[in-house]
Amino acid sequence: MNAAELPEREGMDYDVVVVGAGPAGLATAIRLKQQAAERGAEISVVVVEKGSEVGAHILSGAVVDPSGLDALLPGWREEEDRPLVTEVVEDHFYLLGPAGGAKLPNFAMPPLMNNHGNFVGSLGNVARYLARKAEELEVEIYPGFAANEVLYDATGAVRGVATGDMGIGKDGEPKAEFTRGMELRGRYTVFAEGARGQLSKQLIAKFGLGDGREPQKFGIGLKELWKVKPEKHKPGLVQHAFGWPLDSKTGGGAFVYHMEDEQVMVGFVVHLNYQNPWLSPFDEFQRFKTHPMFRDTFEGAKRICYGARAITEGGFQSVPKLSFPGGVLVGCAAGFVNVPRIKGSHNAVLSGMLAADHLAEALAAGRGHDELASYEAAWRGSAVGDDLKKVRNVKPLWSKLGTYVGVPLGALDMWTNTFGFSLFGTLKHGKPDCATLKPAAQCKKIAYPKPDGVLTFDKLSSVFISNTNHEEDQPVHLKVKDLGLQKSSELDVFGGPSNRYCPAGVYEWVEEGGEGPRFQINAQNCVHCKTCDIKDPNQNITWTAPEGGGGPNYPNM
Repeated sequence: MNAAELPEREGMDYDVVVVGAGPAGLATAIRLKQQAAERGAEISVVVVEKGSEVGAHILSGAVVDPSGLDALLPGWREEEDRPLVTEVVEDHFYLLGPAGGAKLPNFAMPPLMNNHGNFVGSLGNVARYLARKAEELEVEIYPGFAANEVLYDATGAVRGVATGDMGIGKDGEPKAEFTRGMELRGRYTVFAEGARGQLSKQLIAKFGLGDGREPQKFGIGLKELWKVKPEKHKPGLVQHAFGWPLDSKTGGGAFVYHMEDEQVMVGFVVHLNYQNPWLSPFDEFQRFKTHPMFRDTFEGAKRICYGARAITEGGFQSVPKLSFPGGVLVGCAAGFVNVPRIKGSHNAVLSGMLAADHLAEALAAGRGHDELASYEAAWRGSAVGDDLKKVRNVKPLWSKLGTYVGVPLGALDMWTNTFGFSLFGTLKHGKPDCATLKPAAQCKKIAYPKPDGVLTFDKLSSVFISNTNHEEDQPVHLKVKDLGLQKSSELDVFGGPSNRYCPAGVYEWVEEGGEGPRFQINAQNCVHCKTCDIKDPNQNITWTAPEGGGGPNYPNM
């Protein structure tokens, strides 16, 4: 059935439509309602979320800087259902080698890296808490509905979004239970989709929001949640490590966080500008857990959950223009992660609040569908801009000079930025991550050990405990533009890196009866990390939202 034969969508009108029920989107909604109450006005706000429930697709470390929550909801610490209860009590940094490592002295670390006063916890639970607060303020929240189309008016301004049609079969034809998507129309639309959001990506291209900015950079973050023995548990212990198992040219590192209830979060980040196509971020993560300084934590423990997510890492110089006719970008969709601190949720909340303040002013003035230029003009002078500016050179120094030279210079730059100046000015990032792979023939293959099923695991058993589920009879949501190019370049030149950079076993090159390898997409495994959309060397794979409610269902990641 083509678009002309489909029934018309029904629609609803609001003052503000928010895409994404993460910290940024929910903070925007809450602040808008707070502003309305202060002004004695009414602002109608709707939030649409592709996950089956709020928090289902939220994955982060997380050591949370509470400055965003403190600004948005000052009394949150006194509430019984507060989402964060474990304060950081110990904070350690390690440089690892294959058999040991060195603990770095805390006094040598830039003040920005101090985690005392921060909280260890689940960002998914933070999102659920914010959703409850938003609903108390009469924000409408619709989980299980993926926004998959931007709506434009006759002038080209954004006028809202449409949710995806439900009940379409693999053949593209409507099934018996077919339901047309809904139009959610707003005077303004806020895009809070997180890293590499599909609609945000389209808007950045359509409106040239990245023009004059550095390319956005990304990492992939992988995480497991474990239940450990009581004697191994140290609530509030925060450990960060870099070095082994990555080589000195590959950026990234690991974290181990002890939260409440004998739960330990362990994770691994690989910067997606790596060069060797044989590298597998998932397998590097599994190797890290075997390091003698960390493996003891997991003795006799049980793995509860697994997940993966792309992280925006470009920082200050890669933030796109945030405003365009009819809408704005907030949170990780805008790239507000502080890379060396491995934190973005505080900036997500603060950016949502900043956007809401400017939206409220525009609505009070009777405006709509115009460009919120005041928000774009304000962010660099805000707490968000200040946070990112101080660390703007850490990522490019690491990328250009490697771990053993780039990291110390980055730390020095953070120290000097504490006093308001930088030795390096503002460095450029260079190539986008899709352009950094070397041909496979120029790189050494990496032999990864087989998983033992106790401490280390394979991808499929990991995806199983991510609670990932998709309706099988639906169109594949991972779109390959040119299968011939995938064979001639992705496989023949780069050795098929999609099989390795994907942390969920989605992509395979399958040999079939003398016909040569076939590119197989196991879309049902997809944990929505979006690494394929970022790292494919030809930008030949596009991630799109599957039927609403599909994907991982993280309990408290």
